[in-house]
Amino acid sequence: MNIIADENMPYVAQIFAPLGNVTLVNGRQLTAEQLVDADVLLVRSVTKVNAQLMPAGHRLKFIGSATIGTDHLDTAWLEAQGIPFANTPGCNAIAVGEYAFIAMLELAAMTGCVLKNKKVGIVGAGNTGSALARCLAAYGAETLLCDPLLEAAGDSRTFHSLEILLAECDVISLHVPLTRTGEHATWYLLDEDKLSSLKPGAWLLNCCRGEVIDNRALIRVKQQRPDLRVVLDVWEGEPNPMAQLVPLVDIATPHIAGYSLEGRARGTLMLYQAIAKLLGMNDGPALASLLPAADFDRLSFGRELDENALRHLCRLVYDLRDDDKLFRANFAREGRFDQLRKNHTHRREFSALTLVNAPDFKVNWLSKLGFSGASL
Repeated sequence: MNIIADENMPYVAQIFAPLGNVTLVNGRQLTAEQLVDADVLLVRSVTKVNAQLMPAGHRLKFIGSATIGTDHLDTAWLEAQGIPFANTPGCNAIAVGEYAFIAMLELAAMTGCVLKNKKVGIVGAGNTGSALARCLAAYGAETLLCDPLLEAAGDSRTFHSLEILLAECDVISLHVPLTRTGEHATWYLLDEDKLSSLKPGAWLLNCCRGEVIDNRALIRVKQQRPDLRVVLDVWEGEPNPMAQLVPLVDIATPHIAGYSLEGRARGTLMLYQAIAKLLGMNDGPALASLLPAADFDRLSFGRELDENALRHLCRLVYDLRDDDKLFRANFAREGRFDQLRKNHTHRREFSALTLVNAPDFKVNWLSKLGFSGASL
């Protein structure tokens, strides 16, 4: 079996080797000629999978995308061709939720305020939005959810309109798929009018797709509203963010919110499990067996954590400021956006750090936040 895989998918050669020959390619530059003899194609969001990509007489039997979203897949065409496909919803939900939570802690430090006192509006209450909500609930911050599709589907949680979130919330965090049609399309969900309606001093985070915010409108609004704080991990026109926008953003990263080692390995493994199910094979290696030891894996402390101490604890697992600095220094150079993503191999999730001999009241909320706990 010939397997063509994006070179930025971690552990893909190791995990898929039992199925056949694995060839790694640049997903953004993939051509039909490279797929002539392929049986399996494994991609990320940078590859548009459609009729134009498929060579005549192709023999593809499975297409997998290590992503939450499927807006880069022509799913209708794949179904018409009878080609099984899978994505990996939830694979990086923990990573995205923790990224947004960490970014909020950093914004609190920048602005001299306390995150726990903020009301946070989460737009999109699927896997990643729910992961962020769990972090905020563990910490004790108030959240409001907006997700008309889940609300209509009978989800038992309490939902609010986007207009209520914009009017009432101090923080807006976006976690929706990119859709261009329908009553609840998310393309330019936040246009100039909605951006202008943000509360004074509001924080805006986008960790889903760049085009959910009208980036040109964001430039105009931010120039007029320096009180707004913005965190962007995704950008309209990737891999070429608008150069005028980057200096206006308080935290800027190259679409790596979900790029924890755990999340990326989980996505690759989920694709293996999907094709293994089709072939009647076992589920493959355990996730833990794929991961290296963390730089800091055990920590003992003896006092109650305030927000400043929590921020430093989170930085031991992932210091978001490092990626912000790298991005600002390199984003404008040709090919650097993708290179920054490819080389992003240091990020871990909270679970990589075990807190030793923490008093019970700390373990309760810190374990809900995602940290591991142990006794000597």
